[in-house]
Amino acid sequence: TLMDTKWVTSELAWTTHPETGWEEVSGYDEAMNPIRTYQVCNVREANQNNWLRTKFIQRQDVQRVYVELKFTVRDCNSIPNIPGSCKETFNLFYYESDTDSASANSPFWMENPYIKVDTIAPDESFSKLESGRVNTKVRSFGPLSKNGFYLAFQDLGACMSLISVRAFYKKCSNTIAGFAIFPETLTGAEPTSLVIAPGTCIPNAVEVSVPLKLYCNGDGEWMVPVGACTCAAGYEPTMKDTQCQACGPGTFKSKQGEGPCSPCPPNSRTTSGAAMVCTSVETSLGLEWSEPQDTGGRDDLLYNVICKKCSVERRLCTRCDDNVEFVPRQLGLTERRIYISNLMAHTQYTFEIQAVNGISNKSPYAPHFASVNITTNQAAPSAVPTMHLHSSTGNSMTLSWTPPERPNGIILDYEIKYSEKNDGIANTVTSQKNSVRLDGLKANARYMVQVRARTVAGYGRYSLPTEFQTTAEGGRYQHWTFQELPLIVGSATAGLVFVIVVVVIAIVCFRKQRNNTDPEYTEKLQQYGECESPANGLFTPGMKVYIDPFTYEDPNEAVREFAKEIDISCVKIEEVIGAGEFGEVCRGRLKLPGRREIFVAIKTLKVGYTERQRRDFLSEASIMGQFDHPNIIHLEGVVTKSRPVMIITEFMENCALDSFLRLNDGQFTVIQLVGMMRGIAAGMKYLSEMNYVHRDLAARNILVNSNLVCKVSDFGLSRFLEDDPADPTYTSSLGGKIPIRWTAPEAIAYRKFTSASDVWSYGIVMWEVMSYGERPYWDMSNQDVINAVEQDYRLPPPMDCPTALHQLMLDCWVRDRNLRPKFAQIVNTLDKLIRNAASLKVIASVQSGSVTSLFPLHLSIPYYTTFTTVGDWLDAIKMGRYKENFVNAGFASFDLVAQMTAEDLLRIGVTLAGHQKKILSSIQDMRLQMNQTLPVQV
Repeated sequence: TLMDTKWVTSELAWTTHPETGWEEVSGYDEAMNPIRTYQVCNVREANQNNWLRTKFIQRQDVQRVYVELKFTVRDCNSIPNIPGSCKETFNLFYYESDTDSASANSPFWMENPYIKVDTIAPDESFSKLESGRVNTKVRSFGPLSKNGFYLAFQDLGACMSLISVRAFYKKCSNTIAGFAIFPETLTGAEPTSLVIAPGTCIPNAVEVSVPLKLYCNGDGEWMVPVGACTCAAGYEPTMKDTQCQACGPGTFKSKQGEGPCSPCPPNSRTTSGAAMVCTSVETSLGLEWSEPQDTGGRDDLLYNVICKKCSVERRLCTRCDDNVEFVPRQLGLTERRIYISNLMAHTQYTFEIQAVNGISNKSPYAPHFASVNITTNQAAPSAVPTMHLHSSTGNSMTLSWTPPERPNGIILDYEIKYSEKNDGIANTVTSQKNSVRLDGLKANARYMVQVRARTVAGYGRYSLPTEFQTTAEGGRYQHWTFQELPLIVGSATAGLVFVIVVVVIAIVCFRKQRNNTDPEYTEKLQQYGECESPANGLFTPGMKVYIDPFTYEDPNEAVREFAKEIDISCVKIEEVIGAGEFGEVCRGRLKLPGRREIFVAIKTLKVGYTERQRRDFLSEASIMGQFDHPNIIHLEGVVTKSRPVMIITEFMENCALDSFLRLNDGQFTVIQLVGMMRGIAAGMKYLSEMNYVHRDLAARNILVNSNLVCKVSDFGLSRFLEDDPADPTYTSSLGGKIPIRWTAPEAIAYRKFTSASDVWSYGIVMWEVMSYGERPYWDMSNQDVINAVEQDYRLPPPMDCPTALHQLMLDCWVRDRNLRPKFAQIVNTLDKLIRNAASLKVIASVQSGSVTSLFPLHLSIPYYTTFTTVGDWLDAIKMGRYKENFVNAGFASFDLVAQMTAEDLLRIGVTLAGHQKKILSSIQDMRLQMNQTLPVQV
């Protein structure tokens, strides 16, 4: 309602003209409520023209207004001795204005400037002897465009009373339909108008078909629903299909849809609400078996269980690690069942069950046995081993802890549980890092604290309770770490540290400058960056800086400084698993004094090497030895004092990422794939912060362990030394070999390798991960790839690739290297996507003519997924000034905008030719995306 006089008891004080016409009087309605009315009855005088005008009424963005009039009219036949000019009707007018500017003489009292709505006639008039009969009439007018309006009533000679006037508008109230919310929507400018209302899925629902919209008709009723949502996986409908509630404990829902949650199968459980799967203890299992068909006539039957861990290809199986537990025991079982735990995640195992009796060891035949092959799934992380107190005040503590030894995947966050000792009331907080600050504590109080890690498989076990104490009120305890020392020591000491650092950098740069005369290493020095002083902003006191091993006069000095020498007696080679540029790659075991035996990868230098080849081979160890990060391959050490010369690293069970993905095509969830990409980005963030440029970041140079942890590897320089015509991956360009498909344009054209060019390569790695190891640009030639990239064509989203991930790829492939995201930003973006899994449900889609079609960069991501409203789109193309024009003309959805022509733009007020061209060009792109017709064959 915009105005209603029914409940007004004070004076209305509307404007009348002339003053002898309409008169305001008090009265009572049919329920004897006091009301204010206007009446006029100058029927005995000819040529009546009496006007009555309301006060200014605000429009409130309404385009069509309805007016309800209640009035009575005297029957002219019941009035004796009147002239023939007596009327039983009156006229309704309105006048639009942006301000309350009307006066007693303005606007002029006539039709035009006033706009006539209708002549109002009663259904029933009354005579003198009868009681007044109230008539009710409703009229509407529009479209309105100014801030407000006045209503006006013209009497031309009637005897009547205007009892009440109500101005109102119609709307469609907000509603939920098809699991989508549609906002309150005003009706259109005409009674037949249909106004489109865009919808959004209710919380915990996902789109089934798009776009989501309802039409609001002129009567304020919803009609013609388009598109629909449904409850997401892990949620079920409730409240008459207006809400999606999470599946409760012990229930799950694996797919989106309107069905209910289902109970978990036997021997499985959910780790949280809204479960999409019920998980078992994925790194534990129980085995049962039947007795042998032939017992040999003896009843002293026992069983042995032999556990073997196998490679992915099942070509090699070895005995299980010593930490695998067997309950009740592994050998000599009398019952035909066993429980096995502490297995590794994502690992293939073979279990042999042997049946033996008292004479089995005397028989020339092997014991009878059966075998079963099992692959373990994702597992929750192991327990956090230790916690430390860093600082404490009267009401807070800062704690840190060591990550789990077996994370079994990417750690999403940690949950910290703490309670005052002997209190028992526990509080919990979460942290994305392996540290937390607990606030709101009591002074001088003891607290018991536990922490546990969470991966996509759920929470691990809590750590053992650890006791910590706050200080007395006003006190403070601080445990200083080495990195914090420059902040607290005296300025003289801090200055001395700075001077030492500058001297070290000067020495390194002097070495480099002197060695630059050696042409053999001129190209190699370009890879690892120039020496930078603190003034250049690339060195931060306390930050570890990468040192190029080729700055040393004697490269053997770099090996001694950064790589640990291992005695050959500690190394045992078991099998050859591959071949490298300099020799064979083997799998083996390393047993160092005081440490348990571990599996390792061993690179060997082939017999007959030159001194140059030896230096180049060991340079990789000099590089790796400077890195210490969970997503960088770890160097165990080198063997240089024996033959063969070896580089020994941690063993990665699943080998290279590209072949691992091809072997397991379609077997991982999007979250698991994002977790892999997050690990790679974290490793590259670490390298970039050390001022190290990789130059050959690709899925083939990422190694994967049994827990799906990805680690950056291949820091050697062999690829720049010799051309191999049989391998088209590295193409000669300006004196060096470059992996064209993974390399940024500026690095191909100008040999400008930076962390920004590594970011470009990382975008290609993302594409490889989401396509399960497909070759970037398929079978296009390297020159075709260069030409396509130069013309701003980019790789399309792989099948089922979330829009958010393809957009991140496109960000990595921006031509201007200064506009590409930093690795720290990439890690943050992926963390947000992992925490908000719903953001990964919107799938990018590009329909192409063949698998070699590319993606026009100017199209980026479809409008209907990137922009929420047409106004957002106009802002993005710098045409936001026309938002009101589009809305007022009814172009409120992308479906309607996509149908616009130049005539439509001119009609709604876009008159500048340049603006028309820009908007129409963007509309053309929009049509291409909505129709998914991209004629971009290369």
